[in-house]
Amino acid sequence: MRNFLLSTVATILGGAAFAAPAPSAELPKGAAHNIVLVHGAFVDQTSWKPVADILTKKGYNVTLVENPLTSLAADVDATKRALAKQNGRTVLVGHSWGGVVITQAGNDPKVSALVYVSAFAPDVGQSLAALAKSGPATEGATAIHADDKGDLTIDPKVFPAAVAADLPAHIAEALANHQLPLNHVAFEAPVDTAAWRDKPTFYVISTKDKVIAPEAQKFFADKMKAETTDVAGSHASLVVHAKDVAAVIEKASFVK
Repeated sequence: MRNFLLSTVATILGGAAFAAPAPSAELPKGAAHNIVLVHGAFVDQTSWKPVADILTKKGYNVTLVENPLTSLAADVDATKRALAKQNGRTVLVGHSWGGVVITQAGNDPKVSALVYVSAFAPDVGQSLAALAKSGPATEGATAIHADDKGDLTIDPKVFPAAVAADLPAHIAEALANHQLPLNHVAFEAPVDTAAWRDKPTFYVISTKDKVIAPEAQKFFADKMKAETTDVAGSHASLVVHAKDVAAVIEKASFVK
């Protein structure tokens, strides 16, 4: 299933599934050279490809983390392995569930700034499950169901409108029918670190999001005292509004 999704998204977005294009520009003096992108649940790292391509062409060293989605610890380990390979200051970015991951993994000394894109931002002791219960109910969140193994997915009939309403229908349907499940143990695991308490933080709010309510996103951003940017997009705004998202990440790269 992962290979199908990789090939589908790669075809949709044009280009290779894993490799970003070679840098074609020299970064301005003072910018962090490294960007690490952490994807959310139900999709894989190719969801970041439009943003990665933009940043790579500007000269950034971009790494796409492949989350196992089997537990919070496993996804944090994957992110920490990516951070260990970076040389110098690094901007760590998370989308959706990826916000939980970067909250836990972002205390790495190489991380100079955090960027949350339509993402959950727990505090110490909070889990994604707790955040989902405390926030406004959304069409996407209420359509999340577990199978007999405890793997969570969004009802494929609801997914296109709730998650990716601003993507072409055939693309949204393909993603809906080939989701990568998030195991319930990840959903229920609390973080024991809140890296945003000690790191400069940015937040991209998707004002048409039907998975994480825009009001909840604003709550997260205000709690973290993050610098915010609004985009008029769905939960898939990292694809549809890739230029705007990339611009926020680029701004974060100049934080020291």
